[in-house]
Amino acid sequence: MPQASFSVSSRRSPHPSPEQVRESVGGSALVAGVDEAGRGPLAGPLAVAAVILDPARPIDGLNDSKKLSASRREALYPLIVERALAHCIVLIEPDEIDRLNIFQATMTGMSRAVAGLLPAAGEALIDGNKLPKDLPCRGRAIVGGDALEPAISAASILAKVSRDRLMVELDQMHPGYGFAIHKGYPTPAHLASLQQLGPCAQHRHSFAPVRLLLDQARLF
Repeated sequence: MPQASFSVSSRRSPHPSPEQVRESVGGSALVAGVDEAGRGPLAGPLAVAAVILDPARPIDGLNDSKKLSASRREALYPLIVERALAHCIVLIEPDEIDRLNIFQATMTGMSRAVAGLLPAAGEALIDGNKLPKDLPCRGRAIVGGDALEPAISAASILAKVSRDRLMVELDQMHPGYGFAIHKGYPTPAHLASLQQLGPCAQHRHSFAPVRLLLDQARLF
């Protein structure tokens, strides 16, 4: 697993023509929803997604990904990918999170996800109360937007499912930590395995429990 940040960006194929896009949204500027998954874990990447929904192809059942079961998220994922006008998923790896800090990593991921959309968005609806400074379009922060704006809900689902799938893969690459179960979050089981095995390449060194172990190791 490469440690540099990378993006996985998938869009409908073939791409809708500009005329089709304008007709689909009634001539309005395209609006993207943006959300992330994985700010709190001690291990694994941060996932950020941006989605432009197609009003002509609505998707029933969109909601904040945290309020949906894993099976429901998995069922909605391919519908979003198929029906959205555009979507982009960006992964920020642990080394970049450590270098930037988790807040700046989130802002960076959001900007990259919006910039990766084709067709491009004219406005980005960001879940939360902060806007990235380098968005490629105008932006609007919406607290609780993942439960209010369908496009943000769709982005939250893509980010969450993408990250969860990757953590299952990382569990096979780094056995013993239980990544497939807790997805890198600081559960008692994860903290116990971290204490026993020490950090692996997917752990975030700047997060307190990991940093403490590393500091202790340097003393002996």
